[in-house]
Amino acid sequence: MRERMRTTAVAAVAVALSAALAAPAAAAGPGGGRTGDNDGHKATVRAVKAAVEGGVPGVTLRAEDRRGVWTTTAGVGNLRTERPRSPRDRYRVGSITKTFVATVLLQLEAEGRLSLDDTVDSWLPGLVTGNGHDGTRITLRQLLNHTSGIFNYTADEDFGRTYFLKDGFFEHRYDTLDPEELVRVAMSHKPDFAPGAGWHYSNTNYVLAGMVIEKATGRPYGEEIRRRVIKPLHLNGTSVPGNRTGVPAPGSRAYGKLTEDGSGPVHDVTRLNPSMASSAGEMISDSKDLNRFYRALLTGRLLPKKQLDTMTDTVAVDDRNGYGLGLMSTELSCGVTVWGHGGGIHGSISDAVTTRDGRHSLAFNFNGDWTGDPGAVIEAEYCGD
Repeated sequence: MRERMRTTAVAAVAVALSAALAAPAAAAGPGGGRTGDNDGHKATVRAVKAAVEGGVPGVTLRAEDRRGVWTTTAGVGNLRTERPRSPRDRYRVGSITKTFVATVLLQLEAEGRLSLDDTVDSWLPGLVTGNGHDGTRITLRQLLNHTSGIFNYTADEDFGRTYFLKDGFFEHRYDTLDPEELVRVAMSHKPDFAPGAGWHYSNTNYVLAGMVIEKATGRPYGEEIRRRVIKPLHLNGTSVPGNRTGVPAPGSRAYGKLTEDGSGPVHDVTRLNPSMASSAGEMISDSKDLNRFYRALLTGRLLPKKQLDTMTDTVAVDDRNGYGLGLMSTELSCGVTVWGHGGGIHGSISDAVTTRDGRHSLAFNFNGDWTGDPGAVIEAEYCGD
């Protein structure tokens, strides 16, 4: 579950799958969409090839702009059989899940069922407490824009050894973890700062947000996402897996090294129980659906103007990146600003972004988590030749 500002998959997986939780080699080539037509996407082709040449097993990518739909793939989806990746691949999207969760919470606000100024404790009494954490002082808005100060549970060293490094992962990959357990891990640490006094990416924020959705609606957050987003937009490749350990076909294998420094042999990490990510990063999707989702969101099909304006009101992360409510903005080198989110989970690094008007969308996935530069692919698509 990595934030896109992180550039190494090692940080995403070993320290955390810690945040988006984002953000090898075979011949590369175009596939699908405007087959063989790279006009306007030549830099993107080079960036995708570079990712594979740098060690990513395979890449699948889909771009949509005024010229239509364009897809490309590179590398392989299965290192053993050398089967290529497909434009139709489904994959774990990690922290891209956060945008779906924030969208549902904002829909509930628009319906008058909650307020972003409600405290966490008013919905989840007594849960956020201990070591300086105080849910009576933290608002739902602060959960969604990562200004709560709540410790990031995936940064806990014991949690990391148990679920992100080799020995622990293979022993515990099928464990079922309740959201309350994840929050308790965070509560065993001091907060990063007082509520509202800073910005720090924390997966715990979105575990809590998912729990608030369930409390407000009486239904699991995943059911609300299916009912409010997946079905209305006909996102047929998108799912909230819960405890299901596989990725629905069509899909590729996912690979990781399960080490802190990205060294060592490659392991197939496709199967796992995504409850370790919960509403911070468990979802599965494909590039077509992600483009459709972000385009619909940014053009007002999912939220009233008031809530969309609130979602896109960002906290500065650095001189080029801002974080709204489950939505990132990034100003690229050529002056174009894109909106979306990145995500990483074992063996899978993904990004999905679009321009504010929804006219140029991009979604892609690396099926390896220890190398590759997603930012270079985004720069190439929007700022290249």
